[in-house]
Amino acid sequence: MASYFVNPDAVAHAEHLIDSRQYVLDSDWGKVQPSASDRNAYLERHSWDEYARWHLGLTEGANDETKARYAFVYGDFRRIHRMGIIACMYRAAEWRHKDVELAAHELLQRLDRLTA
Repeated sequence: MASYFVNPDAVAHAEHLIDSRQYVLDSDWGKVQPSASDRNAYLERHSWDEYARWHLGLTEGANDETKARYAFVYGDFRRIHRMGIIACMYRAAEWRHKDVELAAHELLQRLDRLTA
């Protein structure tokens, strides 16, 4: 199984989205999460750095500027999704990637405090 570490740029971007109220609180993440074609379309119009900011995890050992490098997408490339954060937290916990799990948990708490 791959190992991941937290992408600090993604955490900062997610915090900015939350603070700017660029979020979706209730969505069917299975239907709205970016598909492979959505990711390809985004990369055609944006840089790898912009793409990376939407992923809480970076894959250890994977080359930069490859899709394999970026994991745990939390938004739809426009807004952060509460269910996307929960999915990241759940998957990270399931796979025992504690740092990513805790980063997602902190983002969820930030979002929930703001929207309570």
